[in-house]
Amino acid sequence: MNELVTDIKSLHEETLNNLKSSKSNNTLRAYKSDFRDFGAFCVKHGFDSLPTEPKIISLYLTHLSKSSKISTLRRRLVSISMIHRLKGHYLDTKHPIIIENLMGIRRVKGSIQKGKKPILINHLKSLINVIDDQEAEEIKKIRDKTILLVGFGGGFRRTELISIDHEDLEFVQEGVKITIKRSKTDQFGEGMIKGLPYFTNEKYCPVINLKRWIELSNIKSGPIFRRFAKGSVLTNNRLTDQSVVLIIKDYLNLAGIENKNYSGHSLRSGFATVAAESGADERSIMAMTGHKTTQMVRRYIREANIFKNNALNKIKI
Repeated sequence: MNELVTDIKSLHEETLNNLKSSKSNNTLRAYKSDFRDFGAFCVKHGFDSLPTEPKIISLYLTHLSKSSKISTLRRRLVSISMIHRLKGHYLDTKHPIIIENLMGIRRVKGSIQKGKKPILINHLKSLINVIDDQEAEEIKKIRDKTILLVGFGGGFRRTELISIDHEDLEFVQEGVKITIKRSKTDQFGEGMIKGLPYFTNEKYCPVINLKRWIELSNIKSGPIFRRFAKGSVLTNNRLTDQSVVLIIKDYLNLAGIENKNYSGHSLRSGFATVAAESGADERSIMAMTGHKTTQMVRRYIREANIFKNNALNKIKI
């Protein structure tokens, strides 16, 4: 009997570990962060947070709606639901009191989301130029240029960008192949390969700059993009995704561009927007960015063609 109890306990622990492993560490951290906010709301008002009930969730969403976007409300709902699942509790997130409340909030607030601004070609060139003009160590300048050019050229998410290892690179005659082992939409690690071709202008070529960075840094294995210690001493520590955001914002500021509405996503959205402006079809864009659905890519294409396909162009005044 004791052996049976031990086996069941072991299976229970292994099952919980499997459930946790089904999500990336970043996703789990986001769930926990969202649930902490919900927990604080419940403590303040004397509600139970785990397990909770649909009525409490609906009140929380109404509370959030005063200062948050619809997308934030949906994300919090998912996070609360997932924490309940991981802890073995059932929560009916499809309950009418939740769904109808969300629909009402959406009608009142509207659901148009204003995303972060994309870094377009003129911005990218300005950033590279301003890096070249800095009085800094060459090794730091070439690292930062490579981050921006590769990030833009491959339509990378910032987490994908900082996850690139030397072993993921294969330089070929046409350019470089970069293996992405895992991404936000590839939780099972099936991987994908992105191909970055050589650009005509070497100054703004991601492949040329990547080669220079590897030669100058003398990186033979492990993370490609690493942190510096004092005195521009390159460490073995992988750069963080937040560091990519800071690099973008710092150089935008130095280039005299208002950086408030830019983020790490701006490189990725910039690639998609510029590719759409240049006539690339959605399938080609998705092959590079790794988008699994056409919804977001079609939004980039619409925004890129907002003046090109404008009906007012047919009106002569």
